[in-house]
Amino acid sequence: MNILVIGSGGREHAFAYKFRQSQLCQNLYIMPGNAGTAQLGINVELNPLKFDEVGQFCLDNQIGLVLVGPEEPLVKGIRDYFESQTELKHIPMVGPGKNGAILEGSKDWSKAFMMRHGIPTAAYKSFSSQNLSDGLDYLNQHAMPVVLKADGLAAGKGVLILNNREEATHELKLMIQEAKFGNAGSTVVIEEFLEGIECSVFVLVDGSSYVILPEAKDYKRIGEGDTGLNTGGMGAISPVPFADEAFMQKVKTRIVEPTIQGLKSEGINYKGFIFIGLMKVGDEPFVIEYNCRMGDPETEVVLPRIQSDLVELMLACGTGNLANCKLQTDPRHAATVMLVSEGYPGDYAKGFPITELEEASGSVLFHAGTKFKPETGEIVSNGGRVLAVTSLATTLSEALETSKSNALKIDFKNKYFRRDIGFEFVS
Repeated sequence: MNILVIGSGGREHAFAYKFRQSQLCQNLYIMPGNAGTAQLGINVELNPLKFDEVGQFCLDNQIGLVLVGPEEPLVKGIRDYFESQTELKHIPMVGPGKNGAILEGSKDWSKAFMMRHGIPTAAYKSFSSQNLSDGLDYLNQHAMPVVLKADGLAAGKGVLILNNREEATHELKLMIQEAKFGNAGSTVVIEEFLEGIECSVFVLVDGSSYVILPEAKDYKRIGEGDTGLNTGGMGAISPVPFADEAFMQKVKTRIVEPTIQGLKSEGINYKGFIFIGLMKVGDEPFVIEYNCRMGDPETEVVLPRIQSDLVELMLACGTGNLANCKLQTDPRHAATVMLVSEGYPGDYAKGFPITELEEASGSVLFHAGTKFKPETGEIVSNGGRVLAVTSLATTLSEALETSKSNALKIDFKNKYFRRDIGFEFVS
């Protein structure tokens, strides 16, 4: 069959990589893709937010499966558009409609959803310009540290953890009065800070049945030792050493199943991924956030560990047949190290040639922010996060060492990467 992957990052390259391994995959298209996906299929220079053009492309190319990678097309209703068109609604799509994507599209809505369905999460209240003074009073009485979250989509950067009241007050005003995160911060969730360790759980849902994929832990901070600004992710590992069978059973019964039942009870026919960002507090799991798609760079450690035919799995999701699927996973450890542009997550330069890619051995290289220049035949940097270096090995230490070794070999101007991914779990 012909498959369309929507997106342009490392996550989408990882999906393309796994789809290419399936005998079910005939022609593979990536919209818009990057220099890495171009080696696996055909990049399509269309804007994924122009749903009519995406739909026409699917008809013209007899697409039999659509995988939506990033959140924005989902929050803006790509599934709703396809389902509204007689000639498109039969095409299986992995990704929820707007009424499901609001799990990520509005943190205020998702927190209220958790409260309605008894799903463990941090205490919170939400404020906007209409009740900013109440928000300032609430902050004045709140224990420190405190978490401020922009309600809407903010490219992974709309969460602030603040240690003193004066700073928290300043940031709340910046978010609401001066649009620090644009419209995403017109409403701000003020949330209790949970002390613990994070991990991510990924659930594939077909409306009623579900499959839990391998869990992962990503590293958001730009600096080693988890210091500095939050990023989209500097690396990831899977499996997560502390997410043992007892912990995952709690996640399943207290979070995954109530989430899916809650969606059904509210009339939301959810087909796609639910990313559950968790905090382990003591031995108990709490939900930090939901996303309506796979994480990045977590996808780059999760998908390489899936041994089942991924196209088969995605088709089962899109057609409501997940109950008949059993997931097979690789018991080995996966570790990803992200190569980023100096200056990220702030301002950075791009367009630098990437060399020595062929010197990397024992790892899979997933392109994130890359571009092919046909006039020179070069692959150049084209984003803040440039390449994900992923390795599989019997131990986490081995996987990390291989990824770091290859990260050192690959070269482009202003390259930076964290050398301490997985630091808590290796000596």
